[in-house]
Amino acid sequence: MTTTERHATPMGYGRMPRKEDPRFIRGRGTYVDDVTLPGMLHGAVLRSPYAHAKILSIDVSAAKAHPKVRAVITGADLAGLDLAWMPTLSHDVQAVLATDKVRFQGQEVAFVVAEDRYSARDALELIDVDYDPLPPVVDAQRALDPDAPVIRDDLAGRTDNHIFDWESGEKALTDEVFARADVVAVQDMLYPRVHPAPMETCGAVADMDTVTGKLTVWTTTQAPHAHRTIYALVAGLPEHKIRIVSPDIGGGFGNKVGIYPGYVCAVVGSILTGKPVKWVEDRSENLMSTSFARDYHMHGEIAATRDGRILGLRVRVLADHGAFNGTAQPTKFPAGFFGVFTGSYDLEAAHCEVTGVYTNKAPGGVAYACSFRITEAVYLVERMVDVLAYDLGMDPAELRMRNLLRPEQFPYRTKTGWEYDSGDYPRALRAALELAHYDNLRAEQAAKREREELMGIGVAFFTEAVGAGPRKHMDILGLGMADGAELRVHPTGKAVLRLSCQTQGQGHETTFAQIVAEELGISPDDIDVVHGDTDQTPFGLGTYGSRSTPVSGAATAVVARKVRERARIVASAMLEVSPDDLEWEKGRWFVRGDPEAGRTIQEIALAAHSDLELPEGIEGQLDATCVYNPPNLTYPFGAYVCVVDVDAGTGQVKVRDFIAVDDCGVRINPTIVEGQVHGGLADGVGMALLQVMAFDEDGNHLGGSFMDYLLPTAMECPSWRLGETVTPSPHHPIGAKGIGESATVGSPAAVVNAVLDALRPYGVRHADMPLTPAAVWRAAQGRPLRTDLAIT
Repeated sequence: MTTTERHATPMGYGRMPRKEDPRFIRGRGTYVDDVTLPGMLHGAVLRSPYAHAKILSIDVSAAKAHPKVRAVITGADLAGLDLAWMPTLSHDVQAVLATDKVRFQGQEVAFVVAEDRYSARDALELIDVDYDPLPPVVDAQRALDPDAPVIRDDLAGRTDNHIFDWESGEKALTDEVFARADVVAVQDMLYPRVHPAPMETCGAVADMDTVTGKLTVWTTTQAPHAHRTIYALVAGLPEHKIRIVSPDIGGGFGNKVGIYPGYVCAVVGSILTGKPVKWVEDRSENLMSTSFARDYHMHGEIAATRDGRILGLRVRVLADHGAFNGTAQPTKFPAGFFGVFTGSYDLEAAHCEVTGVYTNKAPGGVAYACSFRITEAVYLVERMVDVLAYDLGMDPAELRMRNLLRPEQFPYRTKTGWEYDSGDYPRALRAALELAHYDNLRAEQAAKREREELMGIGVAFFTEAVGAGPRKHMDILGLGMADGAELRVHPTGKAVLRLSCQTQGQGHETTFAQIVAEELGISPDDIDVVHGDTDQTPFGLGTYGSRSTPVSGAATAVVARKVRERARIVASAMLEVSPDDLEWEKGRWFVRGDPEAGRTIQEIALAAHSDLELPEGIEGQLDATCVYNPPNLTYPFGAYVCVVDVDAGTGQVKVRDFIAVDDCGVRINPTIVEGQVHGGLADGVGMALLQVMAFDEDGNHLGGSFMDYLLPTAMECPSWRLGETVTPSPHHPIGAKGIGESATVGSPAAVVNAVLDALRPYGVRHADMPLTPAAVWRAAQGRPLRTDLAIT
């Protein structure tokens, strides 16, 4: 792993220990399961054992008779309260508790409230549900067959499992480009269903105060303000009477964006019993029923000249959205930002078609460590470039270098309408190849192949679109994605920043304090960052899709500059000069031409609360608010090189080396950036070699524990080698582009390309992820890659 030196706390940007770490290291964090209220009851969810079945009857009488059970709630009970169905983030509806039938294994059927968690769990065994099993639809490729069972027959007029069709680019122009191409490479691939698997599972503590009529919900959410609005819409409660508190969150990765039925049931349980109700799921529940990611069946075609100039890209995608369309992405983008599938290359034309379908699997489709389906898009284009290199007999790094966008082409509008802000792509690729000693690796590989040893070198380049927010382009459920910030400097010069975004381990309390420190010259140690409480923070749409720094970070910079300008007015009154005669240096305003005549921000803050006479119309106090609506997304990019060794006898893959060169613009805290990259690279190794949500033909979930759903550990990960280039974003007030999920976007293709490169002597060029040891072994024997996986 990358090592970093300890430094004294900087005044602004730079390496400094995370401010939040002392409480975590000492076990003093406060998570939802740590919340304990007087008289608190506990909830548990009864889940369906079937993937698809009618509910003929539910008998809860024995459960209600349990001496410690205080309430048992069914879908019929919720229907009487008009709460049986709730809106999803994609304008669909989802059952809170099943009424007519169950549509995936693990779906919520009943909710028990008891005096303790163990009694609530025991009482689940006393509920008798009579199911009539129905044939499930597990394979997305069969979901649109004429004889496929209709999953969403609750929707009026529904006769099939089709959700949407969406396309991007120019089909006619793309077809024309393909018609005159010298070479067309074709590949089918699957990016299988995976799960974010955060360390902390999902949960909520709901407390309805019957006196004030105020509902307080402590919950594991990445978007507290969005949750408050949705609760108001679902429950019909006044929004100002709802408080959402998101305390310390043990990882989110997109898994904690949406609202789960357990949250709503906890609220209903509190309303019915008049007591606080806590519900926290176990690991199996989290893996089986909460939001998944990926599950894209992709057919790609890439057109090129014989000398390796890429001309066009054509894609068809079948997107498995599960039983309810619960994808968390902006309204106008039913396939997320998959339109960035043209990647980092200068093409003449591109076109994609995406069809979404229902299946009998858990709903979701979250931005798991990526920005709205860009991981799938990058995997698609980077696999296609490698397939083309294979067909042309070209080195994959050379093919990429020939076709990457050049610095002089920015800002660059892609053939699908995305405007990339800035970049020096060839520089990043050269840096990665130099760090890897690429030519030496190829020479080593050639020597090993002479000895029939399997060594693979994978290359991937990516461009990610992050900072979701421009209200002219995107919203979720009609809510614009601008973010708010409030900053107040106290009389003693200490500051409090209140934000609408929500951290789940990204280090916001440190990074955002550093932004304020950079703008005002106050030590980060003297700046508190408040988040995660809707009663204490401005409105915003939360943290996911690597939008925190590009949107809330920008809001922080803007609000700090507003405070700085107010400080200039106060300083001018203190120094009895015109504000135009003052100049700023970090931490103080001084008189132009007389640097000794100045006042520090601390002195100005105290004076702002004094009897100092200010110009008419200028209020005292150093505070300001900001709602930041970004003009565009930002586009971080990077180049990755992965080196693997494969045991030809067992198919065991060892990731020997991994070089990651990222360009995220200005790095506010390099240590935090490196940590984010490390986590994303581990994600990529896991998705390529280990992680898959598998189902059998009856819809049974085969990955309900960490014995079956495999996550990468330090044993599977190499010592990452990181590099960087810096191309600031012209659209961003602090020049940052965002880094949070970029490594997860770029790394899976690099790993898969490396494994397939190792297998080139066997003529293998195709893979469905993940590449398990058994799958690799079979490929080396000339057998199908994925016959070892019991998946759709």
